[in-house]
Amino acid sequence: MSWFNRNTKNRRLGREHVLDVKLRSDQVRASRMRLAAIALGLAFGTIFCFYLVWRSGEWAMNQLVYENKAFSIQDIDVQTDGIIAPAQLRRWAGVKPGENLLALDLARVKRDLEMVSLVRSVAVERVLPHTLRLRVSERDPLARIFVTQVAANGSLQTTVLHMDEEGYVMALLEPQQQAVPTIESNNELPEIVGIAPNLPAPGRRVDSQQARSALQLLVAFEHSPMANVLELRRVDVSSPEVLQVTTSEGSTVTFAVQDLERQLRRWHDIYDLGQKLNKAVASLDLSVPNNIPARMVDASTVPPGNPKVKNQQRNRKRNV
Repeated sequence: MSWFNRNTKNRRLGREHVLDVKLRSDQVRASRMRLAAIALGLAFGTIFCFYLVWRSGEWAMNQLVYENKAFSIQDIDVQTDGIIAPAQLRRWAGVKPGENLLALDLARVKRDLEMVSLVRSVAVERVLPHTLRLRVSERDPLARIFVTQVAANGSLQTTVLHMDEEGYVMALLEPQQQAVPTIESNNELPEIVGIAPNLPAPGRRVDSQQARSALQLLVAFEHSPMANVLELRRVDVSSPEVLQVTTSEGSTVTFAVQDLERQLRRWHDIYDLGQKLNKAVASLDLSVPNNIPARMVDASTVPPGNPKVKNQQRNRKRNV
């Protein structure tokens, strides 16, 4: 009997111990849940407060700055060193009066203008409170190229393009896009022939080394004494190692692609000698280092050389 009572007492103590452990475990779990809920609430509240502050700041910036009519564009001040009309540059910039000056994407305006093949570089500036200032540097044409393309109706058409001294291809400017008439010498630019047919689109740089050598020759020629007595009419780059030039006198001069300045000096010496002898150069091969092949004719049988003003930029005229 005593054994039974003792066993019953032990079972009761065991059940009480299990219940006590379960109670403490439930309390710990409930405490952790409360802490987790508090932490989650604090995190959510913090995020919500940051969101309210951000939205309030954004609303304030829009109301006080980006949508404020006090900073609306009233004047687009355009200056260019070339012949493009300021109104045309404004259209290419894609900016309209009334837009917010501070909200305007200046990088986009600069990018859009510099994508025009006739534009070299652009500086864009905000002048508070109402002025957008554009300073444009234009490309100066140095040579002409004729490109044959297939028209929409299937026929072939010839398009005239220009190139500047860096080799960038330029589309021609329409008369209505010009602030001043095109200087007539632009229509008599030297023609480069023999370029590969895969010419890059306007705004891109030609990758033909022969074409770049021809442009280097034209630049060197304009800085040489020969530019005072005649003009270059055509440069043929079809041969891989030489450049063949046709002048306004009808003479043919062959250049090597290296050491152009020395060859131009030799040409001038030969030209001066011919003038003293009343002779004119009909053909000359300056690509030969020694014993230069030359054919001279009587000066009276060749047309005048049509000298031009040396080192004059054709399109440089400031427009405001």
